[in-house]
Amino acid sequence: MALFLCRRRVCSTIDHCLVSNIPRMPIKILGVNHRTAPVELREKVAFDPGQISGALREVVGLPRVDEVVIVSTCNRTELYGEYHDGGVKQVRDWLMDYHRLPGSVDDCLYTFERDRAVTHTFSVACGLDSAILGEPQILGQMKDAYRFAKEAGSAGPILHSLFQQAFSVAKQVRTDTDIGASAVSVAFAAVSLARQVFADFRKHTALLIGAGETIELTARHLHARGLNRMIIANRSIARARALAHQFQGFAIELDEISAHLSDADIIISATASPEPLLSKTEMEVAMIERRHRPVFIADIAVPRDVAPDVADLRDVYLYTVDDLQGVIRENLKSRREAARQAQQIIEAEVARYSLGQRVRDAAPTIRAMRGKAETIRDDVASNARRLLAGGKDPDEVLEFLARTLTNKLMHQPSSELRKASQRGDADIFRAARDLFGIEDE
Repeated sequence: MALFLCRRRVCSTIDHCLVSNIPRMPIKILGVNHRTAPVELREKVAFDPGQISGALREVVGLPRVDEVVIVSTCNRTELYGEYHDGGVKQVRDWLMDYHRLPGSVDDCLYTFERDRAVTHTFSVACGLDSAILGEPQILGQMKDAYRFAKEAGSAGPILHSLFQQAFSVAKQVRTDTDIGASAVSVAFAAVSLARQVFADFRKHTALLIGAGETIELTARHLHARGLNRMIIANRSIARARALAHQFQGFAIELDEISAHLSDADIIISATASPEPLLSKTEMEVAMIERRHRPVFIADIAVPRDVAPDVADLRDVYLYTVDDLQGVIRENLKSRREAARQAQQIIEAEVARYSLGQRVRDAAPTIRAMRGKAETIRDDVASNARRLLAGGKDPDEVLEFLARTLTNKLMHQPSSELRKASQRGDADIFRAARDLFGIEDE
């Protein structure tokens, strides 16, 4: 990374002068989330877990990209990177081409950079930018995203520093505020909505599709409310069995779903499947077998697991992640004050992080300055030792050493100050006074 020292800015201390005037190649984020795009567009931008490694290698191979991490969840797809000038455009073009996206998606994409990007990263890790304020799942998803990037070789020192600090801030927010005190999550919202259809879970059966953190949390909520029977379907039957065992349920494979649809009063799905797992035709058959007893379906996957036209069926109540917002809002009141406290923590940590980055960026210049001074020192000292060896008076040698060292160290600054005087550049004189601790006349 190239470093430049801008000499036209007034600095109050040596550190400030060396640190604040060095423009860095900024961290930038290109993304789309639940605030900028509906689920129909977000699912077009989402990455399947199996795509992530290859996508990371492609992006970091772009000419203007040095590092990248991809965070892709049901509510967001974001590419965190260290980009040269023009890098964001390259990544945007790559993203549009990779997913064969329509132009309407391009209008939903946003870009953050510098401190705004750092603030956004910390806010996302703390759950402050989530559909459900303060939800903890995003932190685990960001940790997974960073781990994938490390394994793919696309995360270097800049993103390492950013993400490690984000994880630390998230931990501090969880410890120092009540942001996670109330049980609010997509899973909780889905179960709360299901209770509006079925007041007493003790008489009903739930089919949970998937076996990740969201489904595990859903199962926990259902079990706590006395669910009668639980079926867990997953691509990995071993994972489904392990989860079902915790809640006295039983496991099936994904291709067995249709055989159990007629038993399910509640269906909640959250997988990473790129294609729908439940079609309108399958639900039509199940509803006939159920004699049109109502079914509640919460599809909280992006891309969606349930075909959208399932909502057209009579006695089927289908909700997507976007439909859960009303329930979520009702459960956010206790977190709002905690969120304000968390924001104060984030602001302080962003300032500390940015200062640390600027200090690190200044290090090469400081080392170069010291190295040049030490070279001059060694050269003058060597000459002084030769004079002593030749029998010169020690006092004369000391005078030579002090005078020569001073002249050599001050030659370049003095020359630049003379040039600044000819240009009428007063800023550099003020900077020189700050650097050398000279009191104003």
